[in-house]
Amino acid sequence: MPSWTSKDERRFEKIEQSQRKRGVPRERAREIAARTVNKQRRLEGRTPNTRTMGTGNPRRPLEARTVNELRNRAREMNIPGRSRMTKAELVRAIRERR
Repeated sequence: MPSWTSKDERRFEKIEQSQRKRGVPRERAREIAARTVNKQRRLEGRTPNTRTMGTGNPRRPLEARTVNELRNRAREMNIPGRSRMTKAELVRAIRERR
């Protein structure tokens, strides 16, 4: 686990248990709980980076992802000039690299 406080850990456990009662599989419940706790930490300013580090849900089309998610994907693909690209340009560049 990340450097959570005891309050964060309690919140995680409570959310996980709530999800399990709803019939969500254990791993998915843990993921939901961790994302919820981390989002709260981010909103409170307790994390160093407020931007997402992920590349978005791979099942969603590129147009449905955020610019930050597209930039992270472009970084993984070593696309030059990505920081100055618009969302449409990022989508085009990623599709061309596939």
